[in-house]
Amino acid sequence: MEIGPDGAIRGEVRAVGHQRVLHGLYRVATPELSPWDNFLRDLGALRLVLPDDAAYTHVTAARLRGWDLPALPEKTPFFAAVRTDNRPRRPGLICSRLTHDSDVDLVHGLRVDAPAEILLRAARDLGELDLAIMVESAVRLNDVDEDAIQEVLSSKRPGTSVLRRAWERRNPRSESPGETILHKFHQVMQVATRSQVEIFDDDGLFLCRADLVVVGTTSLHEYDGEIHRDKTAHRRDLRRERALSATPYVRRGFTLDDLLNHPATLMHELDRLLDRPHRTQRLRAWRTLIGDSLYSESGRSRVMNRWYRSTDSTDWARTA
Repeated sequence: MEIGPDGAIRGEVRAVGHQRVLHGLYRVATPELSPWDNFLRDLGALRLVLPDDAAYTHVTAARLRGWDLPALPEKTPFFAAVRTDNRPRRPGLICSRLTHDSDVDLVHGLRVDAPAEILLRAARDLGELDLAIMVESAVRLNDVDEDAIQEVLSSKRPGTSVLRRAWERRNPRSESPGETILHKFHQVMQVATRSQVEIFDDDGLFLCRADLVVVGTTSLHEYDGEIHRDKTAHRRDLRRERALSATPYVRRGFTLDDLLNHPATLMHELDRLLDRPHRTQRLRAWRTLIGDSLYSESGRSRVMNRWYRSTDSTDWARTA
């Protein structure tokens, strides 16, 4: 049995007051702490089984950096990258081997992969919609820029095709995962929009900032997430709608359920707004995008099977 400086224990432990991080790795139980603080404690404990040169990557590093994440499964593994052949293999931990030079940052006192590398490793598993949420969050936080992404894309390593699509189609003004999904829906439906548009009345008084405005119309399209169920937010929304009623602008709210489960209805509404014929190809393209993402059962099963299947000589985790 090995005990780390923070009290983490490597070995089979059944003692009261400890919680399991991974198979054969335990730490002091801290139920009184927040999920975030417990996450940091778990990562600190993992240093006991990882080599010294290891850095967190993929969605683990993205969470550490404060990026928005897609709808991850509850049992998402931890991800790390190492430069040596000493890669721990145990359920719940996926280690990839670094073969390219890349920077390592310290975030919350933990070694973390470079932002562009994080996105590349995530691109090997996630769908374009999932990756778009991470890309746009990283851009919003100024964690990644064009030069860094282009350097990674030029390497032509696994994942560059998906990352390239997500990068080239990004909405740099998106402010939340919901807005990313809403913008992506309009993009697939071939509806031109402008993001984060400030709306004023005839007297020049600022009324609101709209998530999306459909180009050539006075239609404001916004994502209605859980925050809008809050009483304070609801009252604010009502005041906003009353102010908009005195203008030519019309607000339309979209929920995640609308976008995932009722896209045909939304497509017909957009087609009527633009006075254009329906094209089923657009609907099929959207359903394909959703089906490949963590927002569908098939997408979640695909990713989970990839993460938890037995590794072999062709598994992506063997090289980075």
